[in-house]
Amino acid sequence: MLLRKQTVWLLTMLSLVAVLSVYYITSPQDTTVNKETESGNGGDAGNADQSTVVSNEASDSAFEAMRMDLNDVRSKEKEELTEKVASSELSEEERVDAHEQIEQLDELSTKEDMLESMIVALGYKDALVRAENHQIQITVKAEKPNAEAANKIIQMVTKEIGKTNAVAVEFQPEK
Repeated sequence: MLLRKQTVWLLTMLSLVAVLSVYYITSPQDTTVNKETESGNGGDAGNADQSTVVSNEASDSAFEAMRMDLNDVRSKEKEELTEKVASSELSEEERVDAHEQIEQLDELSTKEDMLESMIVALGYKDALVRAENHQIQITVKAEKPNAEAANKIIQMVTKEIGKTNAVAVEFQPEK
């Protein structure tokens, strides 16, 4: 009974995060921080910053949608595995295996987030990392495709993740 309550709570929180993400993406960026920047730096500088943020939001919404889809799929997998762990019909070994799979999914998500941050730290606008079945797909927002940059990203990923079958880097033009 406790696991069902936790599952419902988790799904409720994930839904709340999804709704807030959509609201944040679609809301106008006229906040008090932007107004203070505008008055402190002069009207033109603040407006230029604000228009840049809005144009980046439109192009980043595709990445956010892909992230949300990936999170939904992982949440469903976790829910199924949690049901297996809670099931009294399965053997102890099967329940332990399901628990280990949940931990692996959590670890994979953490590594993906870390790699995305590391790629963005290299100077790219945004990055999306999806790892499944020892294959890693990376989509990077960049002005133009660059083989040297792709190689650098692949080396960084293999250093952080370890053994993988394939790492694919795709460059998506900035809008």
